[in-house]
Amino acid sequence: MDLKVDIEKQDKKSTVTLNGEIDIYTAPDLKEQLLPLTKDKSTLEVDLSEVSYMDSTGLGVFISLLKSAKEHEGELYLLNPQSKVLRLFTITGLDQILNIEAPHRGEG
Repeated sequence: MDLKVDIEKQDKKSTVTLNGEIDIYTAPDLKEQLLPLTKDKSTLEVDLSEVSYMDSTGLGVFISLLKSAKEHEGELYLLNPQSKVLRLFTITGLDQILNIEAPHRGEG
């Protein structure tokens, strides 16, 4: 399955909506598209509500984005992950270092 990436830029804030799967095939392109958005003290919001699957390469992308955002005095927010994607962040402990806003957090 492919990953659709929609990017909206507004001043120092970029909102990205993802739809599909983040895996070893789609992660490199995703990283290439999103990494530039973490520069210049900007805020990057990534809506994960339509991401049906993510593997460890997806986690690596978000760690890279967080590192770059911090280096450039920016912020990264992950929004609305589905429960199975949120679980991946939780079992790896990354939910403790990433800003994840999940409306149903703690359920499931």
